[in-house]
Amino acid sequence: MRKNLSLLLAIALSTLLLLAGCGTANNQENAENAGNGQSNASEQDVFRVGMEAGYPPFNWTQADDSNGAVKIEGTPDYAGGYDVEIAKRIAEGLGKELVIVKTEWDGLVPALTSGKIDAIIAGMSPTEERKKTIDFTDIYYKSDLVMVVKKGGKYENAKTLADFKGAKITGQLNTFHYSVIDQIEGVNKQPAMDNFPAMRVALESGIIDGYVSERPEAVSASAANENFAMVEFTDGFKTSDDDTAIAVGLQKDSELKDKINEILAGISEEERTEIMDAAIKNQPAAQ
Repeated sequence: MRKNLSLLLAIALSTLLLLAGCGTANNQENAENAGNGQSNASEQDVFRVGMEAGYPPFNWTQADDSNGAVKIEGTPDYAGGYDVEIAKRIAEGLGKELVIVKTEWDGLVPALTSGKIDAIIAGMSPTEERKKTIDFTDIYYKSDLVMVVKKGGKYENAKTLADFKGAKITGQLNTFHYSVIDQIEGVNKQPAMDNFPAMRVALESGIIDGYVSERPEAVSASAANENFAMVEFTDGFKTSDDDTAIAVGLQKDSELKDKINEILAGISEEERTEIMDAAIKNQPAAQ
C-alpha cells in the first residue's frame, strides 16, 4: 500500500513539474512573440494583412510607431502609409486586431491563397488575370499612370508617350505598369524591377531614364527626392478601370467580402483624400 502511495505521489509530483515547465515555456514564448511584433490573440480575433511595406505612399517600412504606423509581424519595424490606414479601419470594423505581414510583391497572392494572410491591402489592382485566382472588394482608391524622371533632364517636360521614344524605361515586375511600356513606340524597355525603392535608385544613378508609376507614388517620389520629377500626360497610356483602381484582395468566396465592402462604403471620398495627403506628407524621406 505504501509502495502504491509513494508511486502515486511521485507521479503527481512529476505531473506538476511538467505543467509548471510548460507554463514557463508558454510564458517565455508569449514574451518572445510580443517582442518580435507577433500577436498573442487567437486567430479568429486577428486580421492578417499582407503588403510589401515598400511602396510609398501606399505602404512603407519605418523604425517606430509614429503617425499611426503598425508593428510588422516578426520584425522590430513598423508599417505606415495609405494602405495601413485603410487596413486599420477595416480591422476596426471587423472587430479584429490588425497584424501586418510584410511580403514581397510576388508572394502576396500565394500567401493569400495558402491562408498565411487574410487579405492583401497593398496598392493592388483587381485585374482580370488576378481575378482568376483571388477575389477583390470594391475599389478603395483610383489613380492615373504617370512617369517618374530626373528633374532637369531630357524628359522632364515630356507631354506624350511619343516623347519617350528611345528612353530607357522600366516598371515593377508582374504589374501592368510594366506591360503598358509596350505602348511607347521605339522605347528602350528595360528589365522589370522587383520594387519601387530599386527603381528610384536606378533612376538616381542614371541606369534608367524613367519608370512607370501611379500618381500618388510619383508625388511621393518627387517629394522625397528633389532630383525627381513627375510627368503627367496629355496623351498617355491606354488602361482599363480595373488597371488603375485599387482594391482589397481576398480568397475566393471569402465571407469577409461583404463586410469589408460595407466598411469601405463608410469611408467618404473626402476622408480618402485626406488619408492620402497625410501619407504623402508622412512618408520617410529615405523612401
